[in-house]
Amino acid sequence: MGCETKIAATVWAPSYKRATVMQASLAIVSFLAGTSAWLLGGGISWLLGAVLIGLVVPFTFIVIMPTNHKLLEEGRDLSSDETRVLLEKWEKLHAVRSLLSLATSIVYVALLLSA
Repeated sequence: MGCETKIAATVWAPSYKRATVMQASLAIVSFLAGTSAWLLGGGISWLLGAVLIGLVVPFTFIVIMPTNHKLLEEGRDLSSDETRVLLEKWEKLHAVRSLLSLATSIVYVALLLSA
């Protein structure tokens, strides 16, 4: 976001498209692994970690996707003030996902270190 709006929007689009599959896959695998550990008797903390990372997926679909779709609209003026506002909004929403992922990592690492 330190770049001018047009450059930031131009870089965001392909980065977003590349990251989507990887991030969604990792979140789902992490959710399934945490849930499996809990089901196998690993304790409620594994379920907590699974739920935290699992929240990333619906949060993305319900809260972030409308912003993504607006940023990817055909014919969008990439240097407009509206594009800048959308990029700044996306940045804040992505921070929520990052915090959920960090919280999950802390829970999982704490569980692994206590084993």
